[in-house]
Amino acid sequence: MAVKIRLARAGAKKKPYYKLVVANADAPRDGKFLEKVGTYDPMLPKDDENRVVLVQDRIKYWMSVGAQPTERVEKFLEKAKLIKASVKRIIKKPITQTETAEAKTVKATETKENKEVLSTENN
Repeated sequence: MAVKIRLARAGAKKKPYYKLVVANADAPRDGKFLEKVGTYDPMLPKDDENRVVLVQDRIKYWMSVGAQPTERVEKFLEKAKLIKASVKRIIKKPITQTETAEAKTVKATETKENKEVLSTENN
């Protein structure tokens, strides 16, 4: 069974607080977990040392037995230098209507130029 290191939400409405937990991949987000390995408090300032607290030896253990961190947890681990920075996924931004219109006009001018070149070559 796949094991993940991920965030489980706690705290009150509009006051989030997260626990870093090791859980089975098919378990619910806030449901049953195997072990709590840290906390994350996004309400604290970014330079506060208690914003992200990790139990490093337990995280190393779980990573050694095959636990996979989620993207957000992976960022925390990279910052704490527990893992090496991985290759980031390239996310293509969606094409807007103006970009498609520009592409069509460029394509139309290219075809006109190609026709002109072909007609001059034939003569």
